[in-house]
Amino acid sequence: MKYALLIAYDGTHYGGWQIQKNKITVQQKLEEAAKEVFGKKTSVTASGRTDSGVHAAGQVCTFFAETSIPAEKLAEAFNMRLPRDISVLKSAAAPQDFDVIKSAKRKTYCYRFYLSSRRNPLKDRFSAWVKLGADIEKLKHIAGAFVGVHDFKAYQKSGSDVKTTVREIYSVDVKTRFYRGSHDVEIYVCGNGFLYNMVRTIAGTMLYFASGTLSKEDVMRSLNGGDRNSVGKTMPPQGLTLEEVDYGFKLF
Repeated sequence: MKYALLIAYDGTHYGGWQIQKNKITVQQKLEEAAKEVFGKKTSVTASGRTDSGVHAAGQVCTFFAETSIPAEKLAEAFNMRLPRDISVLKSAAAPQDFDVIKSAKRKTYCYRFYLSSRRNPLKDRFSAWVKLGADIEKLKHIAGAFVGVHDFKAYQKSGSDVKTTVREIYSVDVKTRFYRGSHDVEIYVCGNGFLYNMVRTIAGTMLYFASGTLSKEDVMRSLNGGDRNSVGKTMPPQGLTLEEVDYGFKLF
């Protein structure tokens, strides 16, 4: 029978989602817990891979198992065997034809950073410190440039191997607040799929525009012509969180 898990994790100490030879990963920890729960090796597949240091608030994964444990109780069974920085929020039986990767309709990521002249260690785990100044209104203004269907080849990591770099972005929303001496910024990006480092580079490009390093013409050149020299830097991984995966129906 196929089951689905909704999980959250602090990616600080992990080499991303996918199992690797020389790094501890989230998938590794989930599969180790699954082996203890079911007494046999169990492969766990996620909706997508997150990079080293990246977090998740709503990652979805699936696996096959034969068990007498009720589907909704599997979350507790896993959590008893998982480290404190990984938690199964919900568990459920999944449709047998459900594909956790291909069935996804849209994904939402959030990139967080804070603008401050001084670093705040209480914010550093889940956001990036930005010392340079930035115009918040300009940050909100440029967000709309990324909405729609674009070729994001300038926004992927060099050397990435994908069939197409065209993606559709449904929305880019910027939320800000002034808190304890700094401007806290959250950039929510919702789309049908993302390239390696794409959201982190979008955030960096928006920041460079808001600080005056890039012009609007530069941004449009990066989207229309794929000019890698017209994008901002790829922001650090700790600011990125996978917020939600939408399948068009209620899974949990």
